[in-house]
Order: sequence, then C-alpha cells, then structure tokens
Amino acid sequence: MTEDPSSTQDFIYNIAATSGFGKGIISSGYAARNSGLYRSDDGGLTWIDATFSLQLSSPVAATAVAIPGDYDQDHIILAGMVGGILRSVDGGINWHLPKLPSPPPVISAMVLSPNFSRDGIALAGTLEDGVLSSFDHGASWVSWNFGLLDLNVLCLALSPAFSSDDTVFAGTETGIFRSTNGGRAWREVNLPIGYEPVLCLAVSPAFGSDRTLFAGTESQGVLVSHDGGDNWETLTPQFQGEPTNGLVISPSFATSHELVVLSNGLAWISRDAGSTWDQLWSELADENREISTLYAPQGFGPGSMVWLGMFGGEVLQAEF
Repeated sequence: MTEDPSSTQDFIYNIAATSGFGKGIISSGYAARNSGLYRSDDGGLTWIDATFSLQLSSPVAATAVAIPGDYDQDHIILAGMVGGILRSVDGGINWHLPKLPSPPPVISAMVLSPNFSRDGIALAGTLEDGVLSSFDHGASWVSWNFGLLDLNVLCLALSPAFSSDDTVFAGTETGIFRSTNGGRAWREVNLPIGYEPVLCLAVSPAFGSDRTLFAGTESQGVLVSHDGGDNWETLTPQFQGEPTNGLVISPSFATSHELVVLSNGLAWISRDAGSTWDQLWSELADENREISTLYAPQGFGPGSMVWLGMFGGEVLQAEF
C-alpha cells in the first residue's frame, strides 16, 4: 500500500469493489478513508487518490462508498464524504457533487437497491440530518425523515428483497428504525436493551424467508431478530461492554450460517449463526493492529479472499 502522510491517524471506514474476487484479484477496489477516497487497480497492492481529477486543495474524509452489483451496466460509483456525496458515471475517472439538502451533511452510510440499475434507488445516512434518498441513480437527493425520531444515523441495511418488500433498517444513536415503504416513513423498533447506539446492521441474504437480521451495539453486544425486527434476543455475552463496529454476513448464510463480528478492533467468526465464536487473525492482535472494516464478497469458505481495513489506514488481504 502506498504510504500516506496522515496514516498514523488514518483509518478505513468502508471497502467496496467493482467486481467479485477473481483469483484473489479485484478489478477495482475503493477504500473510504479518513484521509480521502482511494482506489486500487491491482488487487490492493497499491492505492492512489481516487479523486485526483477534482484537484482538491486538501483531503476530505470519505466515510462510505457504494458500488452496485450490476456496475458493469452503468459504471456508477457513489462515495459519501464529510459535507457531501461524490458521484461518478465513468468508473471513477470523473466526479461531480450532486446538490444535497442544506446544510451540507456528514454522510455516515450508503446502501443501494439490489435492482439499482433499474430502479435507481440509493439511501444515505447522515449524522444529524437523517436519511437522504435518491431515485435517479444518485443524481439528486431528498430528505425522507417522517417518523425518524433520531436523525443521527450510524448505519443502514436494505432487505435483499427490497424490490418487493421495500424494507430498510436504520441504526441510530438511540436504537433501530424500520421502514417498509422504501425509506419514506419510519417506525421505531423496540429493543430489549432500551436506548443504545446501534453501530452496524447485517441482513440475511434469505431475509425474505428467514426474516433474520443482526445488530451490533455500542456496549450491549450483538442482537439478533428472526422475525424481521419485531422481537430481539442477545447473542453470547462475549461482545458486551465493547463496541461492535462491524457485522459481515456470508452470502451463503442460509446454508453456512457464517457471520463475522468486528469488536474492539478484533475479528470473530461464527459458523452456527452466532451461538459460538472463534477469533480470526489473532496475529494482528498480537501486533496491536486493529481491524476497522472487512470486505468479504465470497464469504468465509476455504480459499475465500477478504480485505481488511485497518485503523492506521492500511488495507490487508487475508485468505480463509
């Protein structure tokens, strides 16, 4: 990875790629870093400033990056920044800033419809300004906060069956809100732990049938619901007392039951839907190197490749 002058205070918020791993190589990968948006075209060996064409006078923190699964059809990339959203329609060569509701928001999370190329729906969570929605592939954005009583949105998750059930979840400073009409209106979800910041969400790929989703909290561990968010239970108390800042669910979760949790800079995997856990990459912990995010498009089976975003700004490759 190329060195960055601010790497000692840098960290990775989010990683996304334009295609799945092929022999361990991603055609183009993006890392949203505290020092800006970076791109790799060689499987993560080297990284460059993805927004160099904008000729920014100083770095702007990139907090989220979203790439549609059907990227090859339209080459759209969206990146959440401190103060706005960047949009590219030519694979990151050129960027422009869509007009957003005032004041300039701090983007905290971004999700795209599974049928993004057809419906053009994208949602962006913000700190203090709720949820922004786009219905034209990110070209324009509007606020949709009816019923969203907490406008400090920390994470978002869409149902994989979004095109038919219009279901989206928002984790906020005080809990979880759910929308069943595509984010136009929200209703608070009752959690058994009371009011608690929800830092991350993960929805089962088979949510339409198993109705399973997980929520990582600031200090109350990991919660799971098997009925679409109506009722919740706490998983093993292993993560309680520490922030759960990442949840990554395997694409094959319906059969593999695999889930990875990032807690306090460490990674843990469960292969039984959260009943038991084993630590991953303990050698990083021995070196006091903390994981901030994880990208695993192939899941966690033997030979699968993943990218680890680190506190400090590095992106590492690992293989199961």
